[in-house]
Amino acid sequence: MPGHCRPAPPNPTDPHGPTPGVADDRPLCSRCDAVCCRLTVVLQEGDRIASHLTTHTEAGLHVMARDEDGWCVALDGVHMRCSIYEHRPAVCRRFEMGGPYCLAIREDYRRHGPGAVPDHDPHHTTDTNSKT
Repeated sequence: MPGHCRPAPPNPTDPHGPTPGVADDRPLCSRCDAVCCRLTVVLQEGDRIASHLTTHTEAGLHVMARDEDGWCVALDGVHMRCSIYEHRPAVCRRFEMGGPYCLAIREDYRRHGPGAVPDHDPHHTTDTNSKT
């Protein structure tokens, strides 16, 4: 998966873009570790997510599944975007890019690595969708 947040490519048509020669620290999903995509996403009653993208925790919570590296299975890692964006869970809709929680999680990740991300361990869930 991607490295730490990377500088944005120059965009001369962006009036709010970076000043030439100055690092751009604005949070943008396309140049981030997508730390939010490693958080536990608890699904709500109204969420309509395909069952192959979900699982249940040992405590019985219905959550988005994660791959073997701990990333949300809905993350398109090549383009660093949600592959189910139009149908993403309610909690993801409320998550504000660059908001206080986003910035706090990103700072913890920068300082302490992946262990700082709450419930980042992909093995904490019980896969109820696997065929045995």
